Amino acid sequence: MKSGAFFLIILLGLSVVSAGCIGGSPQGKATQTLIVFHAGSLSLPLQQLEKEFSSYAEKNLGVRVTFQDEASGSVKAVRKVTDLGKKADIVAVADYTLIPQLLVPNYTDFYVLFATNEIVIAYTEKSKYANEINSTNWYEILAKPGVTFGFSDPNQDPCGYRSVMVMKLADLYYNKPVFETLVEKNTNIYANGTHIYAPREIEVKGDKLVIRPKETDLTGLVESGSLDYFFIYKSVAEQHHLRYIILPDEINLRDFGKADYYARVSITLGSTGKTIKAKPIVYGVTVLKDAPHRDLALKFLKFLLGENGRKVFMENHQDFLNPPVAFGNVPEELKPLVKVEG
Repeated sequence: MKSGAFFLIILLGLSVVSAGCIGGSPQGKATQTLIVFHAGSLSLPLQQLEKEFSSYAEKNLGVRVTFQDEASGSVKAVRKVTDLGKKADIVAVADYTLIPQLLVPNYTDFYVLFATNEIVIAYTEKSKYANEINSTNWYEILAKPGVTFGFSDPNQDPCGYRSVMVMKLADLYYNKPVFETLVEKNTNIYANGTHIYAPREIEVKGDKLVIRPKETDLTGLVESGSLDYFFIYKSVAEQHHLRYIILPDEINLRDFGKADYYARVSITLGSTGKTIKAKPIVYGVTVLKDAPHRDLALKFLKFLLGENGRKVFMENHQDFLNPPVAFGNVPEELKPLVKVEG
């Protein structure tokens, strides 16, 4: 091959590469990473939704989107922002009240209620008395010698403080000392009437009870057979194909019509000093004021609150509010998707 022809081929090749970059090929698109602090129980639906949004953003917004997810208990997720000064774009929690209590007005000026859940007791066929436990005798089974159970840390995770409030509500519903038998005898968490106190440093007595930072940390222990039962959200039990006991509506924190009944029980958390009343389970989400990629984060939130998000959450066995309910200085692009309150 003559040298002139060789150099012509090289030049043509470079021109094609350059044209591809200028034309906005995937290799030439900017990449932005959204940082999401979220409840552990949101891990699976968020992972699926993030994958779908990444594809949508590349096709429609001209940007490559990656996600840096940090799953934890919701209290811990919020305290990463308020106490540790960590940067995030989105905070999604299993108890929406944490946002107005701890993030408004310094860190955000709006939030959206978007999903619900309920507390169940999950187990496998390997759990002791798996063929005997039901919605009327569960507290007796958990109290049996040799049976182990768990819940997440009330100071870090709403599923934890909801679990202990469920056991106090069980006192009222069954007229039995469920809370004393299962909680007070096994930890330093205690109650005065229907008000529960969770010390900043929770101590576990004996080997009957296991407490972990977030509810999903207990899933593997039950799946492996090293733990018999644990208190968990129904959606997580479904996602992991676990057996579970449906608790009566008077104690499972699912029924909005029983909000006044639930509110008879409350808990003070040593981690925050805040007192929380038992209430129907509602998840909340916000975009922070100083979000590194605020505009893109709002686009993702719009994606979550629309039909895409509703479909993904229903596929992951979690009920979605219709419509989601928003409070505060709600961004204009979200208003068509939500009911604005207050």
